[in-house]
Amino acid sequence: MKKNVVRLINASKKDLQGITGRDLKASILKSEGRVVMGQHLIFAGDGLVRGVNNTELMKAFGADMVMLNTCNLKGEDLNDVKANPGMQGMTLQELKERVNIPVGIYLGCPGKNEVPKDKIYDLEGMLATEDNIKKCQELGSDFIVLGGNPGCGTSIDDVIRTTKLAREICGEDMLIFAGKWEDGITEKVLGDPTAERDAKEIIKELIDAGADVIDLPAPGSRHGISTHMIQELVQFTHTYKPGTLAMTFLNSSVECADEQTIRHIALMMKETGADIHAIGDGGFGGCSTPENVLQLSISLKGKHYTYFRMASTNR
Repeated sequence: MKKNVVRLINASKKDLQGITGRDLKASILKSEGRVVMGQHLIFAGDGLVRGVNNTELMKAFGADMVMLNTCNLKGEDLNDVKANPGMQGMTLQELKERVNIPVGIYLGCPGKNEVPKDKIYDLEGMLATEDNIKKCQELGSDFIVLGGNPGCGTSIDDVIRTTKLAREICGEDMLIFAGKWEDGITEKVLGDPTAERDAKEIIKELIDAGADVIDLPAPGSRHGISTHMIQELVQFTHTYKPGTLAMTFLNSSVECADEQTIRHIALMMKETGADIHAIGDGGFGGCSTPENVLQLSISLKGKHYTYFRMASTNR
């Protein structure tokens, strides 16, 4: 582990050089529940602003980390414009050098459930197969997020099984996120009181399989999910295996709501006690509106740390 790991919310380019997965985990933990993660939908097009991509934009508006969704990993890197238009011809390493914050890759967990006939992106290219997990590691992904995009048929059993596989492949250092914050086709999210299975038992299985971070839906952004329920699951995550982190995920198209709604949900997310707070990509051009990333950041960590992240690219 790197000596004197700095809190991620005020870590500069210099602080993050050579950071390992274990260092990143410690850096997030030190940030006391104020880390903001953006999500960039790679297949959706070039992005909101000509000349910069959405990851750069979200970092400029206060995101401390960015997760790339719908990456097509079939090529040598992510710089094939046709396969990954949102990368705008950049490799993963080139993108990381531009934003100087941790950038990770979201992988959908393969399963046996029914998959819709109308595919809007290349499911195979973004699935958490053995080859694609290895590819993420080879490309220098700072973390891996395991889940299932809406409508892709991923069950929680698929996520548990894939978490174990990813840990076996990547070894101890890779920071692995896992959980269920989206419905998929029919299965309920973690924290839904109408779910058939006990969420705490699922969290146990995910942690035992090797998950460093448990992903949960944000109260106020998904129907039927309350602050109290998610708070209880976060507390269980933190105590079942001390050092395990929790992430709340603001999505379900609410990431493109008005700023006052984002502010209200952000405060509920913080009440849960989660360590990382993510905002989805269901906006225009492959990310939430930048103003909402900014509002989430200000609500969770104040203007001081938000402005630091916005201005510290080359520090």
